[in-house]
Amino acid sequence: MNPLRCIPYVIKQVTRHRVRSLLTVLGIAIAMFLFTAVQAMNHGVTVATTETANDTTLVVYREDRYCPATSLLPQDYQRRIEDVEGVVSVTPMKVVVSNCRTSLDVVTFRGVPKAEFIDGLGSDLALLDGSIEEWMSRTDAALLGETLANRRGLRPGQRFDAAGITAYVAGIVRSDDAQDQNVAYTALEFVQLAGRDQLGIVTQFNVRVADASMLDRVSKDIDEVFRTAQEPTATFSEKAFIGRVADDIIELVGFARWLGLGCLAAVLALVANSIVLGVQSRVSEHAVLQTLGFSGRLVAGLIVAEGVILSVIGGLVGGAAALAVARWGSFAMSVEGTSIPIVADGGLLVSGLLVCGLIGVLAGLVPAWQASRREIAACFRMA
Repeated sequence: MNPLRCIPYVIKQVTRHRVRSLLTVLGIAIAMFLFTAVQAMNHGVTVATTETANDTTLVVYREDRYCPATSLLPQDYQRRIEDVEGVVSVTPMKVVVSNCRTSLDVVTFRGVPKAEFIDGLGSDLALLDGSIEEWMSRTDAALLGETLANRRGLRPGQRFDAAGITAYVAGIVRSDDAQDQNVAYTALEFVQLAGRDQLGIVTQFNVRVADASMLDRVSKDIDEVFRTAQEPTATFSEKAFIGRVADDIIELVGFARWLGLGCLAAVLALVANSIVLGVQSRVSEHAVLQTLGFSGRLVAGLIVAEGVILSVIGGLVGGAAALAVARWGSFAMSVEGTSIPIVADGGLLVSGLLVCGLIGVLAGLVPAWQASRREIAACFRMA
């Protein structure tokens, strides 16, 4: 018999006990929602902290300082950094954050020299809405990353307050760099003067070098220049800098992986329990199927297929819900002005469904093997 012709029978078995199947699917959906959320966090950390071969950006920070409020460097360091061999461009930044601790809703202001920024680091930004010209002409104007704008519901022409700064939204931008998605870029002097007079003081310098192979040498040369200065520096590649300040988030996500594995174990237990109960209640039915010519292998396949259907339906509901929440909420974990996005996409949903399908197969193997080995007469005696 063609196994495909048995699919309606399998679906009927799933829907026969509606309450039990519904509870099983809901349990799987909840577990897969948590598993997908953990995977999204893990993917975000990987995107933000994995160093790539073409990374040519260094971050010059105040030595032994962490929160941006404590990293105070003279802006005139820029000229001395530009003299280091291998340096292509230097962009001074003044960073102000609404909360320096780990949080899901942090607004990070980055004050930059506008003309230098647009020609250098800002050249990779794609304008989605608003006007670059208006941003250039207004002192209080800000370019918002798409994630920040969506989370706060901000659009060009509006004003918003955060971290003691009131800014005008001149444009919304998108970037492949996770750090650009959750910040507000403003004029350097505007951020320096916000709250207290700190003209001539910056938080960090973002330095572009000629080639990725020069990162280590240039970073050592920069730190050597300021080794005996009143404000010594510590220089890292951008991805290494993110990994250093985001240690707490990385450790949290590492622990959350165990939660994800626990969710998978819960899915396996739920599906296996549902299949075992279903097989026990249909012992005589399986005997009838074998009497009609169904082989033991085909009966086992029908039982496994039932587990796969339950798992995939629950996984689809839970994974789609997690994907919708992540995209609608535009969440990002931030610490010390560094942003770690929670990245959920269609690929994550597909991988989750494949995992659910595999779990469905595993959960059905033992009861399917037992059902296929029973003799017809024994099945009728057990009924």
